[in-house]
Amino acid sequence: MDRLIYTAGSGAKHILEQQATTSNNMANLNTTGFRAQLDTFRAVPVQSEGLPTRTFVVNNTVGADFSAGPLQLTGRDLDVAIKGPGWIAVQNADGSEAYTRNGALQMSPNGVLTTTSGATIAGEGGPITIPPDVTVTVGGDGTISTVSTAERPAAPVILGRIKLVNPSEKDLVRGDDGLFRLKDGASAQPDPAVRVAGGALEGSNVNAVDAMVSMIGLARSFETQMSLM
Repeated sequence: MDRLIYTAGSGAKHILEQQATTSNNMANLNTTGFRAQLDTFRAVPVQSEGLPTRTFVVNNTVGADFSAGPLQLTGRDLDVAIKGPGWIAVQNADGSEAYTRNGALQMSPNGVLTTTSGATIAGEGGPITIPPDVTVTVGGDGTISTVSTAERPAAPVILGRIKLVNPSEKDLVRGDDGLFRLKDGASAQPDPAVRVAGGALEGSNVNAVDAMVSMIGLARSFETQMSLM
């Protein structure tokens, strides 16, 4: 049976999904390196005995807004921000590789460089371990160097280089943990053209005003669907 209530119900259901996505974006307004989530839908004509004058809405591939967020200076030695396109590679516990723009790096109790969530930062030669009693400097190409604070004078020591990659955006998919991965599960090759800024972090690219206006528009659309039903 092809009746308006089903068409309006389909529209209302997906408006609620859009509201959930917009709410999630607003909740991550201050999340470092966050990429806004984008919902995409497509219309499917209803096949019935009459004319194809009605359509249902179905989910399409969920995408992301890959535009850059604002650069925020922090002065912290282990803070890095990607300048322009690119990603920081991290290694998960299962050995797989993922990518993030969150450059608020930390040190594990063993001195291993990690993300704030505990994922190991991938170095071009393996994980990067920082010894105690040193001052850390991050170069523009992702090179990690240290200077001992226990010796004077002390020569800088290069510990490794953060794996910086720049895969095609259409090949990336967001995981439930907020990290991006290649759709085929492979690992991206290092890109020497990717540059970072030390002592800075990239903010979320979510626009609070746009998100709020979107929430209001979705609420009005939902009311319209309810009226039709």
